[in-house]
Amino acid sequence: METESTGTVWSCPFDYAEALEFDPQLRRMLEADPVARIRMPYGEGEAWLVTRYEDVRTVTTDRRFSRSAVKGRDFPRMTPEPIVQSESINLMDPPASSRLRSLVAKSFAPRHVERMRQRTQSVVDLMLDRMADLGSPADLVEHVAAPLPLMTICEVLAIPEDDRPRLRAHALTMMNVSAGNREAAVRAKAALRGYFAELSSERRRSPGDDLISTLATAREGAELLDDDELAVMSMVLLITGQDTTTYEIGNIAYTLLTRPDVLGALRARPSALPAAIEELLRFIPFRKGVGIPRIATEDVELGGVLIRAGDVVHVSYLTANRDERKFDRPDELDVNRPTVPHMTFGWGAHHCLGAPLAAMELEVVFATLLDRFPGLRLAGEPSDVRWNTTSIWRHPLGLPVAW
Repeated sequence: METESTGTVWSCPFDYAEALEFDPQLRRMLEADPVARIRMPYGEGEAWLVTRYEDVRTVTTDRRFSRSAVKGRDFPRMTPEPIVQSESINLMDPPASSRLRSLVAKSFAPRHVERMRQRTQSVVDLMLDRMADLGSPADLVEHVAAPLPLMTICEVLAIPEDDRPRLRAHALTMMNVSAGNREAAVRAKAALRGYFAELSSERRRSPGDDLISTLATAREGAELLDDDELAVMSMVLLITGQDTTTYEIGNIAYTLLTRPDVLGALRARPSALPAAIEELLRFIPFRKGVGIPRIATEDVELGGVLIRAGDVVHVSYLTANRDERKFDRPDELDVNRPTVPHMTFGWGAHHCLGAPLAAMELEVVFATLLDRFPGLRLAGEPSDVRWNTTSIWRHPLGLPVAW
């Protein structure tokens, strides 16, 4: 294969799933063809894939690349049905998205995150009590990673306990990449949308101290979220507030338990944990490919390549996090690395609004694990761990541990 953007089109199934090894095709593209033409499993036509850190930053901040222009297009993607809702903040451009982001950001103000921290700590303590009572060995995914983020986000959103398994099943259906899953994904998306329309309407009428109520009553001047915005944002929070954190708990635990030197350093100096989690988030390739693209609204030259108006442009946060132009020794996990902003939570106008909640959950989980289980180790060989292969996310399906 030629390695220039001069007619070469890379076939990108984005299906590499060897534990948490970095996708070798993404690495080749970063090094040899950083603004490349690609084909993907679903959607019409071709797209560009931008892989270098600075180029990704340009695409995610330059107004000439529009998320809103994606609406109504059968854009190249990884899943049979687009995951994103057409009314979602994820398909808005500034300044329209700025109002919504400002309103939602109020829900993640430090005082609200601190209140969530207390709830999260209570849930973590309960789960680890249960795991300790059952005794060693135990499955960390089953006892902590899988239930915790769902329980935490449902606590924060005040979703009734009886509804939670059904909502999680819908969310998992939407993330499945199998071709035969399209109709089920459409139904799951509609079911979640209907559920949150009804729930958010109730909270609007009778607000409590939960996150949906906070969103419903948050004001930016005279502005409030309207009913559709509130329902879609609540749905987005459920999906992004549970799945990605579930997978990252499993991924970080696996990474630490297979690197005794790193784990030992954190046990010796627990205060280093928050910075270490940022480095782990940078280092771990927690998804297989790309997310929602943008459309070039005019001709733009990027990395010496001309992108035409109307072209679909994907970015890879995974490769941006491994770009040697930005990170010294990018393929090494260095928990003492000087702080450089990673892109795991996205960038620019679509940086994940729930990032403070996710970071807080990870800190609580691993601080408590390190404190309560000082002898925690893998129960078995790393090669015995089973990994997900059917969704856009990479994560262990189970993680047997002993102590």
